[in-house]
Amino acid sequence: MLEAAPRGTEHLQSMTTPDRTQQSRPLLGWLANQPYLLLSLTSLFWAGNVVLGRYVAGHVPPITLATLRWGGAFLLILPFALSHLKRDWPVIRANLPMLMLLAVTGIGAYNTIAYIGLQYTSALNGLLIQSSGPLFVAFWSFVLFRTRLTWAQALGIATSLAGVLTILARGDIEALSSIDFNKGDLIFAGALMIFCIYSALMPYRPRRLHALAFLAFTTGVGALVNVPFAIWEGLSGYTMSFDTETLATLAYVIVFPSTLAYLCYNRGVELIGANRSAPFYHLIPVFGSVLAIGLLGEEPRLFHLIGYGLVLLGVFVAARK
Repeated sequence: MLEAAPRGTEHLQSMTTPDRTQQSRPLLGWLANQPYLLLSLTSLFWAGNVVLGRYVAGHVPPITLATLRWGGAFLLILPFALSHLKRDWPVIRANLPMLMLLAVTGIGAYNTIAYIGLQYTSALNGLLIQSSGPLFVAFWSFVLFRTRLTWAQALGIATSLAGVLTILARGDIEALSSIDFNKGDLIFAGALMIFCIYSALMPYRPRRLHALAFLAFTTGVGALVNVPFAIWEGLSGYTMSFDTETLATLAYVIVFPSTLAYLCYNRGVELIGANRSAPFYHLIPVFGSVLAIGLLGEEPRLFHLIGYGLVLLGVFVAARK
């Protein structure tokens, strides 16, 4: 996901074991070159993360959850990444400041602060705030690299944002004025702003660093950054009980929004760039509403279809070359 050439075959194949059949390799190579599919899967996994993060608020300490999430993801990735880490260690040393910045913004700080924000706000507000991600990515891309949105990207973002608002307002735009924002919303927005620095920097990360080596390094550093804060959280009396709910939460956040989502996201941004990838943030509330329909029994309505159509149209327009 980090090397530009050859495009794709080594990135997702590296997640397989050496004795995997040859028939799976063309499929993995094809998948590694499908940015729209990869970014859509990322949005699906992250939608579940927002909903779950709010669901376990008050039950699982937020900093401890983030620390265990990234520590678990690091341990899950390490067996596959170890040989690449050894081979690419000179590249890591030569690019240490950039890699540390990516680890802190995209791994260590973002998820920890987002989980703290979800202690004080609703999943609906979190999904709504996350819809501003493309604007934050555009802001940082311009500030850091003077990269401007094209007219197509701006139009696509506006169209997909209209679809998001249609879904979240349940077809009544005036209802948005009744949404209450609190300190949790500000905390969550700050977390998203930090993550969008990571998104804007991703196209400029070291190309010679293997995808798994990159992810192992950033998840390991991200987990270590959170350890002192998790210890402080535990000493303050906010502890976690390892019951079924906690273990299921950890299993999901380690595998899906951490390991798989970041592999997909990093590769997707590499293939089409930060600004063209950003509109896929708008799929997060779309998938969130689908999860609500499928898991919580919410009834599908016309505004769902209208909102989905606007989001998909906007993403298509903005993500095209």
